Amino acid sequence: MKPTGTLTHRVVSGLKDAILGGELNPGSKLPSEAALVAEYGVSRTVVREAVSRLQAEGLVETFQGRGSFVLTVPEPSTFSLESSAIRTHHDVLAMVDFRIGVESEAAALAAARVTPESAKAVQSALAQLTEAGHEGAVEADFAFHRAVAAATGNRFYVDLLDSLGPMMIMLPRTRLSDEYSLSDAAHVERVHREHEQVAAAVAAGDAETARAAMRVHLGSTRRRLSAGG
Repeated sequence: MKPTGTLTHRVVSGLKDAILGGELNPGSKLPSEAALVAEYGVSRTVVREAVSRLQAEGLVETFQGRGSFVLTVPEPSTFSLESSAIRTHHDVLAMVDFRIGVESEAAALAAARVTPESAKAVQSALAQLTEAGHEGAVEADFAFHRAVAAATGNRFYVDLLDSLGPMMIMLPRTRLSDEYSLSDAAHVERVHREHEQVAAAVAAGDAETARAAMRVHLGSTRRRLSAGG
């Protein structure tokens, strides 16, 4: 005999799929208790517990004597970050710390799942970054990081970078000292090598090296910012 908790989870999952999938629209009534007992082959106690859980999640509301009705499913929220929210040098450092955690893992996943198409996209983004002049460097740099994120095959990485946008590249640059400006040839060459190492590791399917290369790249950005702060 299956534990009650497992049975309840099965009923909750089934009803939730029906609600989120549009089979049970907002305002519609849930099947009767007896119907759910018959459909899922469970007891009335299990059905009541499942409905209670759906109530707790805000998916249904129960009215005495009338039954349970589907509530309007809330629209999914999206992560967004306005550049105006990053006001101080500390904020910029915190953003880079955040990127280190996210993008290092993205690079590792991109390498682990690399395909000929995604490797080509990353290499193409690297080539465009190399060719970009001073005016287009921010957009090209962002496009490279986005290409790595896209290579993961996981849309959440892309959504997250899109929410940050090119400002994730631009804001740190505005706080770097002159020795780290785009007019300094030695600095430009260092940054280019860092990007090259990320691209090479992703293309090679070497997840550990890709993770380390991205961490080195963003960690170097953080050290440059700390030196300038």
